[in-house]
Amino acid sequence: MINEINGLHHITSMASDARQNNTFFTDTLGLRRVKKTVNFDDPNVYHLYYGDEAGTPGTVMTYFPFPDVMRGRPGVGEVSETQFAVPKGSLSFWQDRLTAKGAGLLEADTTFGANRLRFNGPDGEGLALIETADDARTAWNGSGIADSVAIRGFSGARFRLHDTAATAELLGFMGYQRAETEGDVTRFIIPGGNGADTIDLEALSQTPFARQGAGSVHHIAFAVENRAKQLEVRKALMDTGYQVTPVIDRDYFWAIYFRTPGGVLFEIATNEPGFDRDEDTAHLGEVLKLPARYEPYRAQIEAGLTPLAA
Repeated sequence: MINEINGLHHITSMASDARQNNTFFTDTLGLRRVKKTVNFDDPNVYHLYYGDEAGTPGTVMTYFPFPDVMRGRPGVGEVSETQFAVPKGSLSFWQDRLTAKGAGLLEADTTFGANRLRFNGPDGEGLALIETADDARTAWNGSGIADSVAIRGFSGARFRLHDTAATAELLGFMGYQRAETEGDVTRFIIPGGNGADTIDLEALSQTPFARQGAGSVHHIAFAVENRAKQLEVRKALMDTGYQVTPVIDRDYFWAIYFRTPGGVLFEIATNEPGFDRDEDTAHLGEVLKLPARYEPYRAQIEAGLTPLAA
């Protein structure tokens, strides 16, 4: 069994409009844009990162905004809901704020004993705020949203799958423990994790497969402390039969990827070196940062990207 994973690192989704996406996460949800860079495989597209003040692993939602891409079709074989932790008693504030900002869906319920507010992002992505007690993480305080209600980071994520058995076995191998079941949903938890430490598996045997597009989660990343631990995880996964990529330098973390039995793309990402490797923490996300190989083409790359609101 793998013991090096301590929760989520980041979740990466796709969007159709960079400016709209930026406004939603920095204004409506009050997260900090901690990095403005490009898709390392397609430098004509932004890669935008939102999180807490420093972009701490377990708080970072990231997006590839592909202009005018077709909206995704929800289904099985995907991360269906990204869950953010908020303080207990804060959902009435968020209900009013999200309504005023025009967010879609807005359904309040209770899941695994916690109050939850489900809503849709600008591209129909499934998001939720979950009231969480005793979350010691510090919220980003530059958004104008009071600390008493502000988002702390992820609490976890929910997958929709035809059959959860193989993914449940994989999560167990990755150090997650089965916690409890409500209806068709089973929760798994990383003991002593980083706060972003729950995964819910929802079994929907008759639901069609998802089609990726705007609003779809592209991949979900799990956090390890450093490159040495990442290599241990990679070896353990490969020894178990998973096809895992070589280590890839993403400038702010090192990454490996593999496809799960249920179809979800998993990444294992390092906590090092962090988002302050090329910007002072006080000025994260303010200017476009490019991988070194794209720096000679900065002028043409910048010319093709839609300017974002400050």
